[in-house]
Amino acid sequence: MGGAHGAGAGTPEQEELAARFEAQRAELTRLAHGMLGSLAEAEDAVQEAWFRLARHGGAGIANPAAWLRTVLSRICLDALRARAARPEEPSGGPLPDDVWCDGAPGREGGRGPEDEAVLVEAVGRALLVVLERLGPAERVAFVLHDLFAVPFEGIAPVVDRTPAAAKKLASRARARVRGTGPVPERAGQRRLVEAFLAAAREGDLDGLLAVLAPDVVRRSDPAAVPEGAALSARGARKVAGETLVLARRSRFAAPALVDGGVGVVVAPRGRLLLALTFTFTAGGTGATGVTGGGRGSEGAGGYAVGDAERTAGAFAERIAGYEVIADPARLAALELAVPVE
Repeated sequence: MGGAHGAGAGTPEQEELAARFEAQRAELTRLAHGMLGSLAEAEDAVQEAWFRLARHGGAGIANPAAWLRTVLSRICLDALRARAARPEEPSGGPLPDDVWCDGAPGREGGRGPEDEAVLVEAVGRALLVVLERLGPAERVAFVLHDLFAVPFEGIAPVVDRTPAAAKKLASRARARVRGTGPVPERAGQRRLVEAFLAAAREGDLDGLLAVLAPDVVRRSDPAAVPEGAALSARGARKVAGETLVLARRSRFAAPALVDGGVGVVVAPRGRLLLALTFTFTAGGTGATGVTGGGRGSEGAGGYAVGDAERTAGAFAERIAGYEVIADPARLAALELAVPVE
């Protein structure tokens, strides 16, 4: 997108106003991206905020940063409401290759895939996915308060609520974002899943074999695998080899709580395309535990992802199986949350 000067700045007063806006642009873009989840939409919203500031002229604005934040938040809220009124119907076909390019194509005068990737990582892929499940007012209240530390007195006029009601909106959103409280078993299972993702990203076959049970089973929805590929596979070496073939997808993966268990969301540009659910062995014995549950995670602590000591004996549990969900209806029905650190 063009800068503020491209919107008609010319007089010394307009130049000063444009300069004040440009000083806020990066922060405003981060705010809009958290609310909208798309760099292109965020830049459009920021540019609209500039147009409104230019029309206003800036006279009588005591706190330009707060004024712009309020205006931009209202623009984003309207955009979210419009989006909710016309939800997109996702395709159930195979995923095209171009979805694995992290970021929208650069626009003239704008930013490209690398910039969007930075914004996605700053917010967190899993969080962006979960934010898409919130209502417009909940999302705005949560982003403003929890991500940008805006007091509820400043959020209230944006969402047309009292400060107390705005606080309830953010609290309700926070409960959905975080899901249920910490479960002791999850710590070891999350470390196991993180090791799985790290090995996939690094092309580390031995690392994958260290976290997979010998008789591990992988199942997939048809849209998640190349055309003609088998929908299931069994055995650590076969599953690990297939995982490495699809390693580029792991760049866009992040741990998440999926239906209450430790899982993974795969979300290029912060938009959910795949989800993985896992089952785990119980204490490394080969007996299968329940997804997100299972027995004991002792021995998992102290092994950082990528350590040379990541061997078959490094984890008390192993991954007994995982399922790759790509069907839009199944994805929509999943209960998703961000793991509590």
